Amino acid sequence: MSDVIALIFDFDDTLAPDSTSGFLESIGVDTQQFWTKRVDPLLHEDWDPVPAYLHEMIQLSRERGDAPITQEKLQQWGASLPLHAGVDTLFSRLRDQVRRVHPQVQLEFYLISSGIGDVVRHTRIAHEFTAIWASEFIYDEQGAITFPRRIVSFTDKTRYLFHIQKGIVGPSFVGKPFEVNRKVSEERLRVPFDQMVFVGDGYTDIPCFSLIRSSGGFAFGVWDPKHRDKRSRAWGFIEDGRVSNLNQARYDDDAELYQWLEEALTSLAGRVALKSRVYRG
Repeated sequence: MSDVIALIFDFDDTLAPDSTSGFLESIGVDTQQFWTKRVDPLLHEDWDPVPAYLHEMIQLSRERGDAPITQEKLQQWGASLPLHAGVDTLFSRLRDQVRRVHPQVQLEFYLISSGIGDVVRHTRIAHEFTAIWASEFIYDEQGAITFPRRIVSFTDKTRYLFHIQKGIVGPSFVGKPFEVNRKVSEERLRVPFDQMVFVGDGYTDIPCFSLIRSSGGFAFGVWDPKHRDKRSRAWGFIEDGRVSNLNQARYDDDAELYQWLEEALTSLAGRVALKSRVYRG
């Protein structure tokens, strides 16, 4: 019987504005041109969106000659990028809330992103997450991006939900990609799906929304309040029954999303505490 609940986030447009576009802007790239003239044509050729943008970043880096896109530049951007309102203190507030009402229940945070790992792992909130999974580059001798090492997109994201579910997390599982297929009995699952909450904003999050919600957990759709055009896309998640709720991506105390997250986690923690008492007699 597990006493752990998990709150899992997407990153771009969920916890922060689009970090890839922000990075490209920071090095002087016209992002509208990048997405519409470089990435969109690949989508029309039936590319998957995530390898399409990674490929075009590599091509762009090569075209920049003596000013390529490097690991150092990505990490520096991650350390300085802006976050949505309330994100800096979100994790401590939620931990305190769960600890206050059900001290025997442990709350963990995870990040599953189609964005760039060397960006998200260097944000000022990276230390809050038990594990971070994101798309990755490999780099040449000068530190420039050369090839995708990992692509996280659509159902790839659900793979990492199974990592969380089975407890396949941490340094001992690095370099062991097939461990996620290991069969684990129901009673030995570290975090069952019905003890998870997922928060995301985009099409790549739909498989996670569906898996967690159909399994008895909670799925919250969000939209960046600075980009109201994205609200109609997010509304489609409600129409399709993909998410439990839809809110602006704000996390300060008086934000509706924060209050819903508190309620969801308190509810899950109560459910876990009750099952634990019954299980232990």
